[in-house]
Amino acid sequence: MSDYQKGIIITFFGVLFVTPDSLFVRLISSDTLTIAFWRSFAAGLLILVALITFTGFKNLKSLFFMGKLGWLYCFLIGSTSPAFVCAVENTSVANVVFIFAAMPIFAALFSYFMLGETISTRVKTTIFSVSLGLSLIAYGSTENETSNWVGDLFALYVCVSYAVALTLIRKLKSISMLPAVSIAYLSSAIILFFFTDPFVGFEGNAFFYMVHGVFIAIGTCFLAIGPRYISSTEASLLILLETILAPLLVWAILNEYPGIWSLLGGAIIVLTLSISNLYAFNKVKRAH
Repeated sequence: MSDYQKGIIITFFGVLFVTPDSLFVRLISSDTLTIAFWRSFAAGLLILVALITFTGFKNLKSLFFMGKLGWLYCFLIGSTSPAFVCAVENTSVANVVFIFAAMPIFAALFSYFMLGETISTRVKTTIFSVSLGLSLIAYGSTENETSNWVGDLFALYVCVSYAVALTLIRKLKSISMLPAVSIAYLSSAIILFFFTDPFVGFEGNAFFYMVHGVFIAIGTCFLAIGPRYISSTEASLLILLETILAPLLVWAILNEYPGIWSLLGGAIIVLTLSISNLYAFNKVKRAH
């Protein structure tokens, strides 16, 4: 199997494992901070155990060399766990994942400001279209009972934080950031522990807590490894699958209708990014 095929397969399964994330949050009958605690704790612990089991303690040394930017990355990743749960608890799943779909656009903007990379005409046009889609989603939050602007803001925070984190990874590409992901999740869990009692109702939700953590841990690791073997354009196209599958999964199982405005805004975002990424992919392919 070639590195390219390996990258496609690993990234694809990474997307499949993170797709039910929103569904698990909906299925667990606990308060927001308790869900966030177990999501962070289970995922962080599983990633740490996997790292030590398969690579020993040598990978953990990267924590001492990643510097301020690495610890900023930890903070951003750690803070997205409770923010994600707050987003799903306060607005429709469709709104959350459609807003997440705009992540490549924010990443392009931060790459411009932090790395000095130019923004092409294609990306500028994409930014305009995605902004239109986000505006429709925001408008739909005032018209739909399952949608709310508070949840939309949490989703936007997660989107922007991940975009900054992705940009930081590019500056720290010589360092393995998997240990940082584990520390980020575990640190988030430690902080959340002081604001909630995670053992209230634990027996009734223990299965979902553990399975949720397994899915997040595997998905996070796969998405940190797979894109190293394929282009960012191909990775973006595969990650867009979550945007399509996640709301359909919740709609099918929990009958959560996202609303016409969210569907319209999401369709604009997904279609725009698909066309933009396919154009970039074909351009690179022709160049070779």
